[in-house]
Order: sequence, then structure tokens, then C-alpha cells
Amino acid sequence: MRIGNTFFIAPVIGALWAVIYTIVFSVLAMLITGETIIPDVGTALVSGTVGAVIYIVMPPLRRHWSWVVLTAAIALAVQLLLSRFTLSTDGLLPIPLATAIAIYLVSALSWHLCLDGMGSESQARYQLEVILLRVLKGVGFVFFTIVVALPFYVMLMTSLKSQQSLLANPLDLSIDFSKSPAELFRSYVELFSKYRFGTFLLNSAIVSVSTVIITLLFSIPGAYAVSRLKFPGQAALSRSILLIYMVPAIVLVIPLYTVFSQLGLRNSLLGLIIVYPATTIPVAVYMLQGYFRGLPYELEEAGLMDGLTRVGVILKITLPLSLPALASVSLYIFMIAWNEFLFAFMFLDDPGIFTLSRGVQALNSSEIPRQHLMAGAVIATVPVLVLFLWFEKFLVAGLTAGSVKG
Repeated sequence: MRIGNTFFIAPVIGALWAVIYTIVFSVLAMLITGETIIPDVGTALVSGTVGAVIYIVMPPLRRHWSWVVLTAAIALAVQLLLSRFTLSTDGLLPIPLATAIAIYLVSALSWHLCLDGMGSESQARYQLEVILLRVLKGVGFVFFTIVVALPFYVMLMTSLKSQQSLLANPLDLSIDFSKSPAELFRSYVELFSKYRFGTFLLNSAIVSVSTVIITLLFSIPGAYAVSRLKFPGQAALSRSILLIYMVPAIVLVIPLYTVFSQLGLRNSLLGLIIVYPATTIPVAVYMLQGYFRGLPYELEEAGLMDGLTRVGVILKITLPLSLPALASVSLYIFMIAWNEFLFAFMFLDDPGIFTLSRGVQALNSSEIPRQHLMAGAVIATVPVLVLFLWFEKFLVAGLTAGSVKG
């Protein structure tokens, strides 16, 4: 089955990427400079379309790096003709023109990634699907990158601003490098000296590490029993482990608040250390049992024949082979305990035992400058981000393990 050729596909892709990057770069330029910049979407449509068509009708460009500069220059030339971008009197490139250059350099790269290998002849249905998947993948990557990176950028830049500069221009999130390091990081220094943020970090570390240890102590034998041992109700238990997640946390917090108040556990870290493992053990058991099922049972049988007990088999054979899964489960549990807010908000009243999420919420007050709140959010985010990047390979291996048996 034949469809339209790339003379139809290329303009659509060129216009799409030009509009996307015009909006993205305009927002970034506005945040960096503090000036109001309106994206010229109409001009981006025309120039992106022209640039992509030129790329398609000149196949030799696609075999050399010069196609990036040339097609971007053509699109930029159209942009200059349709808009009023001009050079400033001092010879420097004004921000709108510099933004336009960046837009079409990146757009040209996106055209190439989407249309590489596609000629001007009629395309088969498979080739159209390849182009569509490339476009969807690229758009999804750009979208989720912006969704993740932009709030963190705003959060970080706001934490480095002074109260006067934020009041003067809230949109100006550029960094003033003329300031000394002490002035630039004043919010972080005051956060630890005035608001006891070091105590919040220590409390969160205690609760999170304790949650990981307790969860693993219960979930490892539980997952092993469900995946290896035969007992009545094994299949039903294996399928119903995650039923606790069908109950919203807001439903559980009210009776737990009442019970913990009567037991004297409400305003204490011990209460959180009891609650958090109760919510993380089911998902840990579910993740580990899939991995345990994928391990060769013959290795465990050999250990039993050599005189090992069932506990010895778990400690000396199963766990060493399950390190990727254990690392991924531990990281996942740590992230849940580190970021949990609802139970910490309901159970903790004493600022001396606030966890990090509860402490950040306490900073959300009209009496505390906004940059201190953002600095606290940065400190709460960075440890988990560093751990995630450090253990990423274990996380991927652990989450995909057990999907194929044998």
C-alpha cells in the first residue's frame, strides 16, 4: 500500500519542530533575561516548513554535517524576512536573534533524525510508521525533559535570588555572577542556621534507612516463600499482595491517627517507621518474587543437597544472585519514605522531629522568604536525584528481571 511522499511529510515535521522549539526557547530566554518574549508561532510555521523542504530536495546535504548549518541558515533567513529581528548597534546579537539561531539549529537536527533515510519517492506504509514513531519519540522526549527540568531550574534559580530581586522582577531567573559565593548561597546558609534544616535531613535519613531495612527483612523471606515454597493459598496470596494499594492513603491515615494517638506513637519518628514499612512491604514482595522465580532452582537444590538449610540457601545463593533486584527495591523504598508527606504531616507536630517533606511544608509561610522555600526544595530533591542516577543501572535491571523466566 502506497501513501504520500516526503514532500508532504517533511513540511509537517519541519513546522512541528520549529513551533515546539520556538515556544521552548522563548520561555527559556524569558526566564533567563527577565524580559517578556512572545513566541512568533506563525513565522516559525513558515520558516520550519521551508527549511525541511530544502533538506528533502537536496539529498547530498544529508551525507555531511553542513546540512545542519545550511538548512538552519535557510530557515533563519526566512525568519528574518518575515520578522523584524535586527542586529543591535553595538554589534552584539540581541536575544531574539540568538534565540532564533538556536531554534533552527536544533530544529534542523530534529528534521534529520526524523527524516533520515527517507527519499523523495513514494514511501511504504512501514516507512511512514518509522517516521511517525521518530516524531512521537522526539516530542515525548522534549516534553518530559521540559516538564522535569523547567521546574527544577526555576526552583534552583529562585533559591539563589535575593528578596529584593524577586520582588523587583519575579520573571528574572538569571544568575548574578558579580555576587560573592556567600551572598549567592545565603538562602542555603540561613536554611541550616535559622530553620534547623540539618535536623530535618537527619530525621528523614533515619526514617528512610530504617524503612528500607525493615522492609527488606520482611519482604525477602516473604517473596521467597511465595515464589519457591508450596502452601495452601499460595496463588491467591501472590495475586493479592498489591491489594493494599487499592485503598487510598487518606482513608488509612484517619484510623491510624486515632490509634497512634492512643498508643503515644503519633508525634514520634517511631510511628512513621511503623507505618512506612506497612505500605512498602507489599510492593517489595511483589517486585522480589518475580526476580526469585527467574533464578535457576537447580542452584538452590544443589545447596540443599550440600547440607545448607533453607535460610542458608537464601543468604548464600539467592541473595547474592539478587543484588540488582535488591538495589532497585531498596532505592524505590528509600524514595517513597524520603518523599512521603501525608503521614508525616498528620503525625508530626514537634518541629524537632520534622522529616524533610514536613519541614519544607513548614517553610511555606508568608513570614519566610520564598527563596528559602525553594532552597529547601532543592535540598530535598538532590539526594534522591543523585541516588537515582548512581543506581540507575541496578534499577533498570531489577525492574525488568523476572519478566522472562529461565
